[in-house]
Amino acid sequence: MNDTQSTGLSRRTLLQAAGATAAAYSLIGAAAGTARADDTPSSADKLVVYPIPSGVPTNSSFSVKARTPGGEWQTVPVYRARAKQIDANTGSGPVFNSSVATFDFSGTVEVAVTSSKGAIGSARIRPLSYDTQFTVAGATVSFTLTEPRNLSIEIDGEIFNNLQLHANPIETNVPDPDDPDVIYIGPGLHKTTDNVVKVPSGKTLYLAGGAVLTSRVEFQNVENARLIGRGVLYNSQNGVLVNYSRNIEIDGVMVLNPSSGYSVTVGQSKQVTVRNLHSYSHGQWGDGIDVFSSEDVLIEGVWMRNSDDCIAIYAHRWDYYGDCRNITVRDSTLWADVAHPINVGTHGNTDKPETIENLVFSNIDILDHREPQMDYQGCIALNPGDSNLLRNVRAQDIRVEDFRWGQLINMRVMYNKSYNTSVGRGIDGVFIRNLTYTGTHANPSVMVGYDADHAIKNVTFQNLVINGKFIGNGMKKPGWYKFTDMMPAYANEHVINPRFLNSTEATSSDAPRITSPEKAAATKNQVFNYLITASGLPTKFNADGLPKGLDIDTDTGLISGTARDNVGTFTVTVSATNSVDTATQTVTFTIEHA
Repeated sequence: MNDTQSTGLSRRTLLQAAGATAAAYSLIGAAAGTARADDTPSSADKLVVYPIPSGVPTNSSFSVKARTPGGEWQTVPVYRARAKQIDANTGSGPVFNSSVATFDFSGTVEVAVTSSKGAIGSARIRPLSYDTQFTVAGATVSFTLTEPRNLSIEIDGEIFNNLQLHANPIETNVPDPDDPDVIYIGPGLHKTTDNVVKVPSGKTLYLAGGAVLTSRVEFQNVENARLIGRGVLYNSQNGVLVNYSRNIEIDGVMVLNPSSGYSVTVGQSKQVTVRNLHSYSHGQWGDGIDVFSSEDVLIEGVWMRNSDDCIAIYAHRWDYYGDCRNITVRDSTLWADVAHPINVGTHGNTDKPETIENLVFSNIDILDHREPQMDYQGCIALNPGDSNLLRNVRAQDIRVEDFRWGQLINMRVMYNKSYNTSVGRGIDGVFIRNLTYTGTHANPSVMVGYDADHAIKNVTFQNLVINGKFIGNGMKKPGWYKFTDMMPAYANEHVINPRFLNSTEATSSDAPRITSPEKAAATKNQVFNYLITASGLPTKFNADGLPKGLDIDTDTGLISGTARDNVGTFTVTVSATNSVDTATQTVTFTIEHA
């Protein structure tokens, strides 16, 4: 594919121009090139299973079957994923095979997972917060789902030779293969001659279920473009690149075993949504989703199992320049076989200092964290370097399971000689609410300002719970102990007045004051994100008068969706609330033509 192919693209023109080849592929009781939907007595119950093309590695550690109640069992094929672990004695990175299965459903689905090893001694299904009920009979684990889930089924404590199951919602609004604005890639194994597919402005790249593409997908200086479907990017270099672009949507695809680089890179872009992405990596620096110098980015419903940071948010690096702000990560599951589940702040611009601000992490399960190096520990790592200022960070409703090796929190103003040319300017305003950790492997957390001029200020923990024990005002502790001793954590003298509050506690100084812009512009029929930000300690948000297609997440303050209303202006009243007060502000939303 080349840059001149910017209009009139379809599946056929893509394959002809790019020299893509489709190999034969195995089928599951379906006609060639199609998925199979289960015919069941209830119209609400539906199951769709997709084939894996011949030539794509599978794994035989598990056999997976699914059915709707009263329907016939269908075989769900299993991809081979790869996962990495660092040998702390040698620095080498042994790689292990793992298993991934995926299907779509609505209503109710019954699942049976059978281990090839035979009789099961013990089993668990994670995230544990879902409390998925299951039964074990011989070599089979069985359970029922009534809503989409991303799960890890682990037999006899095995976390590498496990099964990751992605039970997706049924696709809606599947594009027409003959639509001139659609690059339609159907089931089969596909590659391009230059290993790149460039998506032009105004186009949708659709990877159908059962489609496996070995090329990188690029959004380069484009707008109003999408990558959607249930297909897989396999063994591609750098997965998906979103560079200098606007109004970009990525939804439903899986990035499996990229040969190098990150699964998704968002660089110097605006209005980007990444939804229901599943990512597996095993290479060196195999990050999941990295965001550089970008604004108004939403990452939601993702499952990340990576050989480096799962989610990383930075300012300048390489050819990306500028502040990074208004980034929301919600309703997701993170598993870092190496480094951090969440990492913020390392890269910036010493010559022209930048700001990373208005970050929200909400409703997240962290399943694992394993990092032998002290400089790179922390399930949540806030580490501004390169003269970055990091401010207004909220992490809420975060559930951390017993990880293998590392720290719960690493909050440092840093000068890391391996990556930085200057110390970070500081951290100002961190609100961590409803954070729980259950386990025994965590090293003490760290909160360290660099010096008096590069300090950590205004850090508040509310309803922090470690192994079932609340850490905060009202807890039982020796009077001469600090709250950080009870976490346990080390905080130096350059962490200014950290606070540990109960679930409702606030003072008059915590009253919210809205700080987000009074104007915002959306493009009709394109994804849109506007984050309500506020000083103080807001715990709920609202918005009245939103245009059609946009909704408010009352927990995060994110207004998002696809603007469906007519072109024009809309007056919206937004609010931020806590136990002290409610702040309101009028925002003018403008919907523009594409």
